[in-house]
Amino acid sequence: MPRSKVKNVPLLDAAEEAVLQASIAADPDAPELTDAELAGLRPAREVLPPALYEALTRRGRPASPNKRVQVTLRIDPEALAAFKATGPGWQTRINEALVRDAARLRREAKEG
Repeated sequence: MPRSKVKNVPLLDAAEEAVLQASIAADPDAPELTDAELAGLRPAREVLPPALYEALTRRGRPASPNKRVQVTLRIDPEALAAFKATGPGWQTRINEALVRDAARLRREAKEG
């Protein structure tokens, strides 16, 4: 997910903060919790089924059964532009082309 480009968000002055707090207090759909309600809260880990808690708290991409290796290489600008012109997923298409060519090279090595 791209990071926000907003760098310096100005703080609210006292009058703006007072208006915001009054709006929050007046919202009947979101009342503030009482001290008793806050004291009765329990961690999600304690109240959710383990599988649900795990699914909700898992971070990042799922592990792939195909482990890929990150490399840095130099590619002719024309070749790169041709793949990028195909739109999203161009890196995957480069990988597929390399896998096909690697299979061909292995076949040729066995034959020759």
